[in-house]
Parts: sequence; C-alpha cells; structure tokens
Amino acid sequence: MVFHYIVPPYLLEQLEQAMDDPSLRARFRQSLQHDAVLRTRRATGAAAAEPAAESGGLQRAVYDAENRTDLPGTPVRAEGEDPVQDESVNQAYDGTGATWTMFRECFGRDSIDGDGLALTSSVHYDRGYANAFWDGAQMVFGDGDGEIFGGFTGSVDVTGHELTHGVTQYTANLAYEGQSGALNESISDVFGSLAKQHNLGQSTEEADWLIGAGLFRPGVQGVALRSMKAPGTAYDDPRLGRDPQPAHMSDYIETEDDNGGVHLNSGIPNRAFYLTAAAIGGNAYDDAGKIWYETLTSGTLSETATFADFAEATQAAASELFGDDSSQLAAVTEAWQTVGVLTAESSTTPEPAESSGAKQPESGVRTESESEGLMRAAKSHLPSSNPPAPPPSKD
Repeated sequence: MVFHYIVPPYLLEQLEQAMDDPSLRARFRQSLQHDAVLRTRRATGAAAAEPAAESGGLQRAVYDAENRTDLPGTPVRAEGEDPVQDESVNQAYDGTGATWTMFRECFGRDSIDGDGLALTSSVHYDRGYANAFWDGAQMVFGDGDGEIFGGFTGSVDVTGHELTHGVTQYTANLAYEGQSGALNESISDVFGSLAKQHNLGQSTEEADWLIGAGLFRPGVQGVALRSMKAPGTAYDDPRLGRDPQPAHMSDYIETEDDNGGVHLNSGIPNRAFYLTAAAIGGNAYDDAGKIWYETLTSGTLSETATFADFAEATQAAASELFGDDSSQLAAVTEAWQTVGVLTAESSTTPEPAESSGAKQPESGVRTESESEGLMRAAKSHLPSSNPPAPPPSKD
C-alpha cells in the first residue's frame, strides 16, 4: 500500500537542511523519518475499512492520536455528535464531511470506495509532525512544526486531496511513479480543489486554485503548496526554496526522486484542468469535474497511464457526456494543447523532454538545473535523532 502525503519529501528535506534552529531541524528530520518508515508498512487504520451502516449516508469518526504514532488513537467525535473543544477534531470532521458531500452531490459517489466507506481521521499525530497523509484506509493529520507549517486540518482542499487518493485507489489505481504517479497527484489536487470550491460555493472564476492555502505560518513567503492556475508560483522563500513545478511539457522534469517527479510534474495536468474549467466557465465541479470524474472511473485507464493517455481519455469522456461538437470537448482539447501534452496536428504527445531552460512566462517555473536542491526525496536510512521538542505556541 502506498502512503500519500500532502507535503512532498523533497520539500521537507530542503527545510531540514535549511533551518538554523536545531530544534526545528529535528522536527523536520523526524517527519522525514516517519514518512520513510511508513512507506514500508501496510495501512494500519483498520477502523476506516469498515463500510457505513446499512442506512447509508455520511459516516465519520475522528480519533486523537495524542501526539503518538499508534493509529487510529482515542475516539473523540463520531457521526452526528456535537462539536468538541478541540478545533482540530472539528476541522477534520467538517473537512471529511465536505469532501463526502462534494462527491455525493456532484458525482453521485457513495463515499471514497463508492460503497459507503466510513471516513476515519486521526488528529495530533506525533509531535510537530509537518504533514498529513492517506494511508490506504484513513486520514492522518499532523499539527505542523509551528514555524513553517501550522496544523493540517483547517484546509478542506488538503483533506479532499488525500481522500481522493482513496478514490483513485478504488478506481483507476494509477501507479505512483512517473507520469501515472503525477496524474495520481494531479487528480487529488483537482478534486481537493473542487471540494473546497463546492464547500464555499465558489465559481471557477472566484476560486483561488491553490492547494494548501493557509498551511504556512506568518512570515513564510508563499501562499500555498501548489497553484493549479499558475504552477511554479506558490512560494519563493529562503527556507523553502522556490516552487519548482512546471506548467508545460517543455519544462517536464526527468528525475528519479519524488517517485519520478510525481509532486513536480503534476503541475502540467493541474494546469490543463484549470484551463478546461476556465474555458467552460460556471462551477468547475459541474462540467469540467464530470469529465475528469468520468475519466477516472471509466475503467479504461491503464494503471501506468501517461499524460497523453489521460488527455485522450478526457476527450473521449467529454465527447460521451456532451457531444463531438460541444464546447466542453473543445475546451478539453485546447487545454491539453496549451500545456504541450497534445499537439494541434494530432492527439499524440511528444516524449517528455529534458528541461530546455525556457521558462513559461505565465508560471515562472524553474528548470531542473535551477531546482536541483529541491529534487532530493527522503531516504529510509536518514540518521536517527532525539524526539523533537514540542512546537511553540500558536498564539
């Protein structure tokens, strides 16, 4: 089972090396170590594997890990119970509910597995843990290191992103490597953003198209982890480095790190979805969302699908849903052409190229050589350290 994390390992490793404060470095090192260890484990959140009751409907359970790593932890709020004093618990409860509601109301899907899976979450995982993840059975949220990242429960798009990894797991099951892995990440960004937009009642034009807005603490020079509208512009901070996501195939990053660049090259299909939604207009979770959802759940995608495979599948879905002469199909085709996955002459894609060094003016992305310091993924043999001190007060 693949564990999926909202914060890429190369970013955490960059922070571990860039921080001057030994305590902060220890927190990031601890997060990296835990993530590396978890990659070798099977999912342990057995409680999340239970289907909902026969009555159907939304079923949530939130647990408190109490700054430990045993999952799921102590039960603190179940479906239908009143809010508690712990804001993280309530945010996890609300975020999973908003994601469930979006999938149900927009796409008719009954929870993550399509069959009423109960949504289990654990908050306060570990001490100063700077990440959130889907472990194949449940959501897990850290409280952040307190300097770069705050808590991870407050961003609906983060929760939606991670739960969508579960939807992909139960449908196309895209391999988490290379282009299929970047598609896996992009699909989670797409539906994570749609969950936030649906929850806020935002149109395509009103949405910020950011993933992880609100995660950064004051003083960080950045607005989010990623921008779907303009990949490569989400942050530019002395400690974080500069957002390395490409927005076009001419800047595709060939790397063995980050599972072949899954968090990096996902900027390309992310922008394709944004362009599709912007061209269609209205609510992105309507026509554009339906095209992407139909593509994901159609059963036609290979587990090792490339960007070109996915692009052509979205064209087929748009044609099936709206017709060969529809504006929706035209929007899909133009979007994939704009990001360089499809050409104007044909529906094929060029081979992923080494970065040419030419930046896309609209996105300001870095090429591979410029982003070299951010291309290192976490390794399982990272040196051990003493447990980090508790993060500073968030007051």
